Amino acid sequence: MQWTTDRRGFLTAAGAGFAAAAALPRFAWTAEGDTLRLRVTADFQVLDPFGIIGELDDIIPRCTNVTLVRLGDMREGNPLRNWAAETLEWIDGTRLAFTLREGLNWTGDYGPVTAADVKFSFERIAGSDSAWAYQFEKLKEVEVIDDRNGIIHLTEPFAPFTVIALPYYGGHIVCQKAVEAAGGSYTTDIPAQCGPYLMEAWEQNQKVTLVANPDWTGEKPSFARVEFYIVTDDQAAQLAFEADAFDFTRVNVGAAAQFKGAMPEGAALIEAASTRYAWLTINMNAEPLKDIRVRQAIQYAYDGEAVLAGAYDGLVQRSTGVVPPSSGYARAANLIATRDVEKARALLAEAGAEGIELNLYALTDGTSQTIAQIVQASLAEAGITVNIQPTEDAAYWALGDKTAGEGYKSIELVLMNFAGGIDPTENLVWFRPDQIGVYNWSFFDNAEYESLYQASMTEQDSDKRRAMFNRMEDLMEESGAFIFICFEPYLALHDATLVPVILADGHPDPVSFRLT
Repeated sequence: MQWTTDRRGFLTAAGAGFAAAAALPRFAWTAEGDTLRLRVTADFQVLDPFGIIGELDDIIPRCTNVTLVRLGDMREGNPLRNWAAETLEWIDGTRLAFTLREGLNWTGDYGPVTAADVKFSFERIAGSDSAWAYQFEKLKEVEVIDDRNGIIHLTEPFAPFTVIALPYYGGHIVCQKAVEAAGGSYTTDIPAQCGPYLMEAWEQNQKVTLVANPDWTGEKPSFARVEFYIVTDDQAAQLAFEADAFDFTRVNVGAAAQFKGAMPEGAALIEAASTRYAWLTINMNAEPLKDIRVRQAIQYAYDGEAVLAGAYDGLVQRSTGVVPPSSGYARAANLIATRDVEKARALLAEAGAEGIELNLYALTDGTSQTIAQIVQASLAEAGITVNIQPTEDAAYWALGDKTAGEGYKSIELVLMNFAGGIDPTENLVWFRPDQIGVYNWSFFDNAEYESLYQASMTEQDSDKRRAMFNRMEDLMEESGAFIFICFEPYLALHDATLVPVILADGHPDPVSFRLT
C-alpha cells in the first residue's frame, strides 16, 4: 500500500486519538519481512481456555494451542477439517473416536500432546463454572485408549458437538502436566504451548507479538511473525490502516459507503453477513424495571428503523431474535414489530411510571454510541429519560458479572452484542438461568425456555428444532427484557495481497491467512 502524505500531516488530520496510538512503542509504519499485522479492539485478559473472555483471548490460543478440528472461513460455510486429530469418527450416536497426529509436542520439555491432555482439557470445563461449560454439557467422559487414541463419550446423541465444542474456546487443548504445575489454571502466561506460533512479546494494551514455532510439524503458516495492534477506536484504526500501520482491521459499518466510493490504494474490502447479534438488554431485576408494563413501554418506544438507518447505514434488516437468518431457524417476525409511542405512553401511565429515568450502558465505539443516542431520542418521545453511560471494555464486561460485586443486580439498560455460533443453541445458551450474573444480564429466568433448550440439543428433526427456537425467542420478547436490533454486517479492510480467513464468531484466524 502507498501513503502519499507525510507522517506529520497524517497525525494532524487524524487527531489526538490516533496520535496517541501511533506514539505507542514499536508501532509499525511499514511491514517488516513476512510479518502479518492485525488490528484488534482490546487486549487479552485470559488465555486459559477455561476462562477465555474476549476476541484476542481466543485468537491467541488458536495460534499457540491445538484443537482436534479447525473451522474454515465463514464466507465459505464454515468448513470443518481435522487439525490435531489425524482421524475423528463417530462410532455411534454417543461415541466419537479420535487419533492424534504424531509430532505434536509441547514446549518446555513436556513431551507430546496426548489423549490424556484431551481428557484433562475437556473434563475440567464440563460441569464447571466456566462460561464454556455449555460446550461440553453432553460430555460424559473422555476415555483414554493410549497416548494418541481416545473415545469421547456423550450422555446422549448430539450431532452439533463437533462444531460447538471442538474447534475453539473450550476446545483448545492444554498440557495437563504444565497446567497442574501452574496450580490448575493460568491467565496471561501459557505454561506450555503447541501450535503454529509461540508467544514472543506482550506490551500491555499496545501490542502482542507471536513468532512461528520452529518445532511445529503441521501445516506451516504463511507468516513468520504475527503482530496484533490494540487500537480501540474504529476511526483511528481506519486511518492507521490507510497509513500502512497494519494489514487488516475491522471497520465501522458507517464507513461502507465511503469505501465503495473510493477504496484506499492497494486495499480490499470484506463485506459479509455475520452471526454477531446486537440487542438491548432490559434488566427486569432493576427496581424501575420490575413492572413488565415499563419494560413493554420501552419495547414499543424503540425506533428500530432509525437505528438501522443511523447506525448501520441501512445495510441490514432488524433481527427477530438471536438465531441468525442464515441458519434457517430464525423467527418470521418480532411480536412487537411496529413502533407505537402512544402505546408506550399508555403503559407507563398504567404503571405509574411517567417521568422514569434510566441509565443506558454502551461501549465507547462509534456504532454503540450512535445506537445509544438514537435509543435515547426515541424513548424520550414516550417520556422516558435515558442517561447514556459510555463504558470502556474492561469496566463494561464487569457490569453484569456477579463476581465483581452486587452491581449486576441493578444495572438497567445495556447495549450488547455477542459473537454468534454455527448452531442456534450457541446463541441461545447465554439466556439460560445459570447465566444470570455471567452473561444473562436481563435476569431472564424461564423454565419453559430451559426445557426447550435441553430438548433442542438432541432433537434431530429440523422443523421441530425450528419451532423450539422460535418459541424460545417468543419467550424472551414476551418477558419485556429484550429488544432485538440486528445481526451486524461484517466489514474489514485488508491489504489486497492478503487472503484473510474469518471464523464463525467473526474473529480472524491468523494461522490460515495467506498471500495471493
